[in-house]
Amino acid sequence: MLDFFRNHKRLMMFMLVLVIVPGLGFVGIQGFRGFFDESANVASVNGHKITRVDYDSAMRQQLDRARQVLGSRFDMKSFDTPERRRDMLDGLIQERVLADETQRLHLTASDDAVRRTLLSDPVIASLKNANGTIDVDRYKQLLAMQGMTPEQYDERVRYGLATQQLPAAIESSAFTSKTLAQHLTDLAEQQREVQGLAFRARDYASKVQPTDAQLQAYYDAHRQAFATPETATIQYLVMSPAVLAATAQPSDADIKKYSDDNIAHYRTDGEVRASHILIAVPKDASAADRAKAKQKADEVLAQVKAHPDQFAQIARQDSQDPGSASKGGDLGYFGPGMIAGGKAFDDAVFKLKKDEISDIVQTDFGYHIVKVTDVKPAVTKPLDEVKDSIVKDLKTQQANKAFADDSEGFTSLVYEQAKSLQPAADKYKLQIQTATVTPQPDAKLPPDSPLNNTKFLAAVFSSDATKAKNNTQAIDVGSNTLIAAHVTGYKEATVPPLDVVKDAVRQKVIAEQSAEMARKDGAAKLADLQKSKSTQGFSSALKVSRNDAQGVPPAALSAIYKTDAQKLPAYVGVDLGDDGYAIYRVNAVLPGPTVDAQRLAAAQQQIAQVNAQSQVEAYVDALRARSKVKFFGALDGSSQQPGD
Repeated sequence: MLDFFRNHKRLMMFMLVLVIVPGLGFVGIQGFRGFFDESANVASVNGHKITRVDYDSAMRQQLDRARQVLGSRFDMKSFDTPERRRDMLDGLIQERVLADETQRLHLTASDDAVRRTLLSDPVIASLKNANGTIDVDRYKQLLAMQGMTPEQYDERVRYGLATQQLPAAIESSAFTSKTLAQHLTDLAEQQREVQGLAFRARDYASKVQPTDAQLQAYYDAHRQAFATPETATIQYLVMSPAVLAATAQPSDADIKKYSDDNIAHYRTDGEVRASHILIAVPKDASAADRAKAKQKADEVLAQVKAHPDQFAQIARQDSQDPGSASKGGDLGYFGPGMIAGGKAFDDAVFKLKKDEISDIVQTDFGYHIVKVTDVKPAVTKPLDEVKDSIVKDLKTQQANKAFADDSEGFTSLVYEQAKSLQPAADKYKLQIQTATVTPQPDAKLPPDSPLNNTKFLAAVFSSDATKAKNNTQAIDVGSNTLIAAHVTGYKEATVPPLDVVKDAVRQKVIAEQSAEMARKDGAAKLADLQKSKSTQGFSSALKVSRNDAQGVPPAALSAIYKTDAQKLPAYVGVDLGDDGYAIYRVNAVLPGPTVDAQRLAAAQQQIAQVNAQSQVEAYVDALRARSKVKFFGALDGSSQQPGD
């Protein structure tokens, strides 16, 4: 079918015109689109659609975070499950009902709250200039790379703050009593004195001699466990700003223009080193006190003018600035706006030359006499010194623009020229790479590798790619990255004959039968001990608790704590699976160590947080119950609804 479309493009376009254009006359553009829009959505809440794009993006972000945390231990099978997909959709629905309630109550966030939130962001804080202000140009560039303006980002932050007001109000009101915290902490610290008796499966391995018939039976029952997975050898192209930046070549004219437009980034403001003498006057001083201080300042100025070489000595004697008087009035190097004297102080100081002395300068602190002792002029770094940095910035800008401009064309070209990736590689200057992949992500690859994307792997192993040998679609794998592949070789999943995997089958049978023998002997011993109450063969006693298992397996610890504390000693048996069987003799229940006030307070806070979270969940569930929630198809793209 796809080949027919590709080979008869003109005919298909003509047919689409005949079908679509008359239809628009009857139902209109919006009405016509309405027939097909639902396939692009996964749910709606009170009429607000949750699109499949939104859902896929949220799911991809969750998987990316899991990969980053777990690294090589990440297993896609355990994360990309129907249960997790439904949980993800439930989370998006909860966000939507909470947003609707926020709007209904007309909640918002103040400009000051938005400003504080922005300044608390470490990325934005890193854009501060020396004087504490934000470099607005760099801030705009940072947001532009993400396709946003400062106004759009402000509204996103405001929206986030507004929607958090209701949960925050509930959480802040949650409370847990000290008595409850004490009781729960005592239970967590309560100890059990136990002794263990292990029946290890490995100790029985030498007793197991499986027959050929047993090996054959196990192989027949577990053939897929020994299967070699299907593999595909592929050529692939990756288009992303990072890839495009590698081939971007800014011209000399571009570099010069960028330098001129951003000259402030490469200029070091001028500084002076100055000393001053302060005759302090309170801001609310009387006219008489102010006149007296002014007279004193005039006398000091006359003395300084007469003996400029004694400025430091006079400052030590007469200056009333406790921070600088002992240093001869020295204020060190500073730029405009860095001294608390304000504009009047700056205006007077920055017009002085080296060794010049000012007239009296009045500020809110009193009367100043200033001497400039050194001048560092403003310096602009030469273009050669900053060229590498400019080239890097320009490559990033050009690559982002190229990706925005060319991503749609790339997507169309790999589909239209379906038998090869070379046309797309040539047009967009991309390198064709090769790999061998399986339907499951490869733990050996970096967590963010596009080759591990589940949608991409599904496309690679589709019949259109493996049998018809057509390019896959350009798959969006997140982080502004598209990947398309062409299958050059394909091997179906195969089950090797028994002779090839006989050793592996034998090890499986031995392990299974060894564990079964351990369980059988352990269960028999347990029955005997429950009658005899013997301690023979057990290990030395251990004191275990819920917080300190002392190496006791979780399943065994759970069984130990289910033992009736009124009927001790008691014996419990635990099936440890492939590890065998274990029996534990529970001798006594012991109180745990005394919990100090600090730990109790921490426990009280943790319990309060859990209580608060449960209250928030109950509140959101109530909002959802009164909302109109509708599902559109299954999360895997089938027609079955998520709730079915």
